[in-house]
Amino acid sequence: TDELPSIPGLAQRWGTSVLHCPYCHGWEVRDQRIGVLATSPRSLHQVRLVRQWSDRVVLFSAAVGALDPADEQRLRARGIEVVTAPVVEVLGVGGQVTGVRTSDGQRTEVDALFTAGVPLPHDGFLAELGLARTEQPIGLESVLTVDPTGKTSHDRIWAIGNVTNPMANVPMAIGAGAFTGGAVNGALVEEDFDIALAGLSPADEASTAVAFWEARYADGDHMWSGQVNSALADIATGLMPGNALDLGCGEGGDAIWLALQGWEVTGVDLSSTAIARGRAAATEAGLPEGAVHLETADLATWSAPMAYDLVSASFLQSWPVVIPREEILRRATGFVAPGGHLLVVSHASAPSWADGETVTMPPFPQPEHDLEALDLVPGRWDVILAETRQRESAAPDGSPALLTDGIVLVRRLS
Repeated sequence: TDELPSIPGLAQRWGTSVLHCPYCHGWEVRDQRIGVLATSPRSLHQVRLVRQWSDRVVLFSAAVGALDPADEQRLRARGIEVVTAPVVEVLGVGGQVTGVRTSDGQRTEVDALFTAGVPLPHDGFLAELGLARTEQPIGLESVLTVDPTGKTSHDRIWAIGNVTNPMANVPMAIGAGAFTGGAVNGALVEEDFDIALAGLSPADEASTAVAFWEARYADGDHMWSGQVNSALADIATGLMPGNALDLGCGEGGDAIWLALQGWEVTGVDLSSTAIARGRAAATEAGLPEGAVHLETADLATWSAPMAYDLVSASFLQSWPVVIPREEILRRATGFVAPGGHLLVVSHASAPSWADGETVTMPPFPQPEHDLEALDLVPGRWDVILAETRQRESAAPDGSPALLTDGIVLVRRLS
């Protein structure tokens, strides 16, 4: 709703000869006598726009008080008359404005009158939800805060148009509607899959995860970049080589690197294709038999045959297929030997090349959340690292990119 000043004769001519937008209505009143009734400091911009359509323009400025001398000089330089007395009546015949009367009794003849009402968004029915709002400049009500897709601070409420942007016109609202409609539909599609996955039995979930990762590995020759995880390399370099376990080892990149540093390594992954490639890569690297043992298993049920000096779980994130990641990490604490280390490395944010994209992204675990998930027994563990690090990488198009890793390193005391 546009809340207009309470001036006799104004509201009944709104939309005919009392107008609001110089872009929308300026052509129709070009070269006529045009008045601008100020309602806020924004009216100074409005009157400058109106001056494009006529050289006979008058500003009724009482609502904004005394003008800054520089502003007034700027207006008068373009021939805009300034009337400071308050407007008390808008005169006219039917819907047509003919003049304006001010408190000093003077009548100013005009053929059209521009003004800006206060836009009041119709969102009161959402008040009890406490949605985030964005404050507007003086003279405007606050509006709903939304992200680039139109999503509010509530996961199931989107908003478009003047309830989010008072200055949006009809074409802008139409465009936002089409864009946001797609975002809403995408969210509902993902929800359908989430619901379907929630209804699976543990055996079904494991089967689905195996099928997903088998397909991912089978779709290309390799998923491994050939480089060891930098966080693992930094940390393992400072440790005495011993027995290591790599959970979710994929094609064996980290496991092979550890073995080349003198560790005896076991690697476990869901995908038999990945494990086969890892075994071939170990042979190609010239590692002796037994230096790396790679096997296919479900980490949610797999039991370690021994305790290890180093247990690593790097990027143990599976999306859109969900795996019981937190449960796997908790179980991993039981695989660590006294004096040994557990290292968890995760994707802590979207890759830099995804900035600004409106695609659905998975949740990114933070170091503090992973520490909580480990559920460490106080007095039996020492937290050495819980931080995020950025590292250089390459985007899918080959351009330089940054990735943010979450790193948790704990040592078992007893």
